[in-house]
Amino acid sequence: MADSLEGTALPQFTLESTEGKSISATDLRGSWTVLYFYPKDDTEGCTKEACSFTASMGMFQKLNARVYGISKDSVASHKKFIEKYGLKFPLLADPKGQLVRALGAGKNAKFLAALLGLPARDTFLIDPQGQIVKVWRDVDPEQTVSVAYEEIKKRT
Repeated sequence: MADSLEGTALPQFTLESTEGKSISATDLRGSWTVLYFYPKDDTEGCTKEACSFTASMGMFQKLNARVYGISKDSVASHKKFIEKYGLKFPLLADPKGQLVRALGAGKNAKFLAALLGLPARDTFLIDPQGQIVKVWRDVDPEQTVSVAYEEIKKRT
């Protein structure tokens, strides 16, 4: 069943990136973009997911696709996470849950994550025009990369 956000424009947002700049919805236009939400830096499932994206960055780059991981952790926490695991893509800090709420990425969080106000493991595929074309809710951290890659590949 399609998610109600599929076919809609990515909502406006501005979040701080580990690249030292603010990223907005407008900045994502021009290429395919995978926005994946995860509960917390340096936790087991989140680390598996981030390392899988890092290992696959060449595949995404060949499709002119960018990847951003998003959680409510701070930029400082994100930078430590990147350094510890050698991540090769930027992370966006959403400490106030601005984009988490706008995309409903907290609704399907597991019990403890929901109790703590952490985002669920939701992934969004954004087309080069800024439209949400695919949403995966409560994804398996070991499958996120392959499903996102295959979806972009079939659309390009």
